[in-house]
Amino acid sequence: MSPLTAFAVNPTSLRFETQEDTEKVILFLRQHFIVNVPWILGTILLVIAPTVIFPRLFHALSLNMAFPTSYYVVGTMFWYLATFGFALASFIGWFFNIYIVTNERIVDIDFFYLLYKKFSEAELTKIQDINYTSGGLLAAVFNFGNVVVETAGEAPNIDFELIPFPEKVVETIRELTERGEGGSV
Repeated sequence: MSPLTAFAVNPTSLRFETQEDTEKVILFLRQHFIVNVPWILGTILLVIAPTVIFPRLFHALSLNMAFPTSYYVVGTMFWYLATFGFALASFIGWFFNIYIVTNERIVDIDFFYLLYKKFSEAELTKIQDINYTSGGLLAAVFNFGNVVVETAGEAPNIDFELIPFPEKVVETIRELTERGEGGSV
């Protein structure tokens, strides 16, 4: 499994922090890689802005203001630092928001703002309904969508957002819950 994998079936080398010894990972999921394209294009635009776009914009607007060279240097350094921070936060948000389906439960791990982690889980025996939605041209072309797992009781509903092959995920979870009800997991 490569580090940027968004869909893996039966990954052998994967372990997570609350995994039990008898628990086996069936599916490892992250958002489809195509959802990264907007922030990647935005980052490219932000990288070329100080050297290509801003000088042409200032010339077109006839802004003939003279600033000391040190202002340009500090402003450009701040611009690239903010651009790097934006790109890093966007990548980490995609990379560390993962969904795991095991033979015993479903786990949703979400990271927010680099410092806050939300861990949600639902046992397979508590799943009441599971469905998926996929809409739009990009979703149809790249085969991604949202999966909603509804649970019984106080367990939270779990949403898998923009994951690849949502129909396979639903089918796999249904098979696991049916096996669990039959007593042969």
